[in-house]
Amino acid sequence: MADSFKLVEAWRGDLPESLHRGHVVIADESGLRACWGDADAVIYPRSSCKMIQALPLIESGAAASAGLTSEQLALSCASHNGAQIHTKRVEAWLKGLGLSETDLRCGPQQPDAVEDRLALHDAGQSPCQLHNNCSGKHAGFLTLNAHLHGHADYIEIDHPVQIAIKQAFEEMTGETSPGHGIDGCSAPNFACTMAGLARAASAMARPDTLGKARGNAARSLVCAMMAHPLLVSGEGRACAELMVAAKGRAAIKTGAEGVFLAILPDMGVGVAIKIEDGATRASEAAMAAVLVHLGVIAADDPAVQARLYKPLPSRRGLRAGGLRPHPGFAAALGL
Repeated sequence: MADSFKLVEAWRGDLPESLHRGHVVIADESGLRACWGDADAVIYPRSSCKMIQALPLIESGAAASAGLTSEQLALSCASHNGAQIHTKRVEAWLKGLGLSETDLRCGPQQPDAVEDRLALHDAGQSPCQLHNNCSGKHAGFLTLNAHLHGHADYIEIDHPVQIAIKQAFEEMTGETSPGHGIDGCSAPNFACTMAGLARAASAMARPDTLGKARGNAARSLVCAMMAHPLLVSGEGRACAELMVAAKGRAAIKTGAEGVFLAILPDMGVGVAIKIEDGATRASEAAMAAVLVHLGVIAADDPAVQARLYKPLPSRRGLRAGGLRPHPGFAAALGL
């Protein structure tokens, strides 16, 4: 087993204050193209793999039968802010299926967007399952479930929806999953190695190698994500801002506990990142660094600068420190 790699550090004054270690794997059609850390480390991909979980939605014919739009496919891959641009669309999607918020199994969640939290408070309302960042994914599960005629509890591990997702996940990673955990949205999250996750992302980037049904599904999901970055996450989020900066060259998806995935269609490349301590700030910085290294986004792009060299201010706005790639990682990437 290889050790994790020093990826990102936080400075205060003239001294390094915190260090984030982790694993970065880049895969292409030839296999593993580069690795910093342990390619065999077993992780939960969390929400970074939602586009892989959504493959059966299209492969099965469920998406076509339901007439799903590109926006809805983007939402099926989303970890959104719970803003109205997300909740209204998911609500309309469910209504089109003859279902409602109560059919979801993801649980309620406070919206990330401050204005939406305040709007709920002012209206005397509590957040509901539509506000859950995974409500789009679960709407996709419900669409697939209606097509498969499964029972209402589609998040159960032995449910036809989850069986289809596990099969697709294992085929895309090229591995038998060693097990699963329960994600924050109550659905199973199947474990895999870093190499397997990067392989799956690379396969999503090369849909012509996947056969007609899966290739069409992969292409449709990746294109939907790139076409609707704000639906995939939301205002101010790294996923959206980096996808906009990439100008159609990358589908990028975060996951909880420091996981990040990128699909680069014009290069046939997949990138998987896991920060050992689970810090999102470090996974965003590491992904920005890799995208610059691969020539997908310019180093001086504001979306990169905001993550790769993130200032850490005092409460009065004084620059107290900052975030930056560890010198060893920066050197390895040629930054």
